[in-house]
Amino acid sequence: MKQKNILKLTAATLAIIGAGTIIFNSAAEVTLAANGGKVEKVPTSYQVSDSLETALPQSEIKGESGGKANYSVSMDSLNTGTPTNVDLTMEEAAEAGTGYLRDIFGLDLEGAYVYMSYCPGTETFPRAFWSGDVLFQKEQTPESTRWTYMVDAVTGELFNIGYDRQLDVSVPLGLDAALEKDYSIYAELAKKKTEECRLIDSPVDRVEYNCQGYAGNDPTIAVDVIGKNGEIVNMSFSRYDQMFLGFITDTSRKVTESALDNAVGEVVDIEAENIDGSTVTWTTRVVK
Repeated sequence: MKQKNILKLTAATLAIIGAGTIIFNSAAEVTLAANGGKVEKVPTSYQVSDSLETALPQSEIKGESGGKANYSVSMDSLNTGTPTNVDLTMEEAAEAGTGYLRDIFGLDLEGAYVYMSYCPGTETFPRAFWSGDVLFQKEQTPESTRWTYMVDAVTGELFNIGYDRQLDVSVPLGLDAALEKDYSIYAELAKKKTEECRLIDSPVDRVEYNCQGYAGNDPTIAVDVIGKNGEIVNMSFSRYDQMFLGFITDTSRKVTESALDNAVGEVVDIEAENIDGSTVTWTTRVVK
């Protein structure tokens, strides 16, 4: 139960960082009670993979320095963070992110506009990261079709990636109770995508239902793909047309889980006696 709640919190947290996704959840989300805005750093040992060259594809970029390229990169106008000398540059982080978009979504970046933002970490995600917003129009609006990604500011490792769109039809956004019992179509899609893109380093063991919600006017469902080695990716699809909308990596899940463990105490059972003499028990977390 703890693991599932953590995954839901991860999805909610990263949705807030990126697009405006609403997630239908249990009361688990309230456990992050205000902690004074304090950002507590999680001790991290960066291990740069030998395959980092594949994480940072060598594509041409048109930045402020000009030159031949197929997409442009600039700092997002809302960015407030400043990278340190150990972080990837804006261009390097953009290369990493757009490489993931090509590999996972098959996206052709020709003519795209890539807007980058840097963050030194947040209370619920205490790792420095670069996030990218990719559009095929220069103006950024809430209704714009966009692809997003979040990568480790130092190594370029992927934390999450997504696709956000506005449907041209009106569809129900509420909870589909039937999907909680039978989500097999999404389990198969998630398993296939995980294997095709090699998103975990082991065979898929099982796929479990996580939650439902919506992004803009697009109803969504999230499932957890669990590998035989224990790795978990939280994958999202549209309930409207089964479109793949993105996923959160196992590394991202672990970072958030560690932050939550530092922010809240142990789960405890509380008992109270009703007026009629019966006893009611509920579970809560004690905030540190």
